[in-house]
Amino acid sequence: MRLVSLLLQPRYAAFTLSGAGALVCLLAMLSIPGTFYFLAIPFILMALAFLTGVRDVTQTRHAILRNYPILAHLRFFFEKIRPEMRQYFFESDHDGAPFPRDARAIVYQRAKKALDKRPFGTTQDVYQSQYEWMHHSMAPKPAAKDAFRVTIGGPQCTQPYSASIFNISAMSYGSLSANAIRALNRGARMGNFAHDTGEGGLSPYHKEFGGDVIWEIASGYFGCRDELGRFADAKFAATVTDRQIKMIEIKLSQGAKPGHGGVLPAAKVTQEIAIIRGVQMGKDCISPASHSAFATPLELMAFTEKLRKLSGGKPVGFKLCVGHPWEFLAIIKAMLETGILPDFIVVDGKEGGTGAAPLEFMDHLGMPLRDGLAFVHSALIGANLRDKIKIGCSGKITTGFDMARVMALGADWCNAARGFMFALGCIQAQACHTGHCPTGVTTQDPQRMKALVVPDQGRARLA
Repeated sequence: MRLVSLLLQPRYAAFTLSGAGALVCLLAMLSIPGTFYFLAIPFILMALAFLTGVRDVTQTRHAILRNYPILAHLRFFFEKIRPEMRQYFFESDHDGAPFPRDARAIVYQRAKKALDKRPFGTTQDVYQSQYEWMHHSMAPKPAAKDAFRVTIGGPQCTQPYSASIFNISAMSYGSLSANAIRALNRGARMGNFAHDTGEGGLSPYHKEFGGDVIWEIASGYFGCRDELGRFADAKFAATVTDRQIKMIEIKLSQGAKPGHGGVLPAAKVTQEIAIIRGVQMGKDCISPASHSAFATPLELMAFTEKLRKLSGGKPVGFKLCVGHPWEFLAIIKAMLETGILPDFIVVDGKEGGTGAAPLEFMDHLGMPLRDGLAFVHSALIGANLRDKIKIGCSGKITTGFDMARVMALGADWCNAARGFMFALGCIQAQACHTGHCPTGVTTQDPQRMKALVVPDQGRARLA
């Protein structure tokens, strides 16, 4: 009786009805001639539903499935499609995160060279407390062609680089697909701007179209490491002579996960990626949280000088998300004590992107871009070093206003990552870490990758 009363409760209705329906269909097919063809499909469907219910009430992982067999699957279904429903039906143009719809839309339109103008007036509330605006001049003048380039290379650099003020930020092959890297580099070549390799090392796809490359060296030393994962001078020297490599960037930390290091999931570590990075295929590819080649500001300066010598005098700098202010001041002190200066510093904001990071790191560690940039700029001025060191920055920069805002705070140039992903067709599905990117940008699945056609994306969208 207790079992019967339990099965008659409303929350067990789907389970009870599917079992009863399957039983009725079975009895009808066995006893009434000619009903088999009509009742076979309903019987199979109800039997499958009933078996699903049996599994639900016997499993121990999900309490909601035990209390609401079959029906609880609707919750998981709606939970799965919730991001898409919200993005397509409920968000306004100014909603959505990390990038609101209007920020994504302007990149899509400009990348496709479609109409990017707006009619009728701004949709921004210009009187809200956080509204931002700039002063304009009553006597505007045409900008000089060289106004959009900056020479990077201090007094200790013998091969300075004339960089665009807007470049592709660090994104690795492995995190991004081969076709995405190829398209980005083709765009860099045609648009005459630089393409940062990310910490995954220099791949053949970064070199395929001849675009300028910034080689990022992180704690994993991918592409220039020995069997134990330590920095290998000879491997670095053999690669850095490539004429496409214009600058070397030492990654100290990343805005989206400062102090965490990096992880490329095993599912993305193909044989090709394993060879390029010098790691084992099929295992998580780990970048440690800290470097083994140096541990102090003085050692960082020595490492900077070593890379500059090994590269033949190319610009060498470092990227960081500002954490403890006194740690950056200690780096400045090391510059003054040793006389060794980096050619540039890239400030990565807390709002920057990543393929995957723990929530605590992504949401609550590191200094936002504007605060970190203003601090680094002011600290270098205070040490009388600002005129010798260029500053780049990255973190949710997609429009001209974004660039003007950070350059007013002290940046010499800007880098963008997710903005260029949008230009490739990224729809902010936030499935980068799953390998199931719907647009082929952040996947190693050959079939999904084919969706991204390099001649189209590289030529029309990025240049």
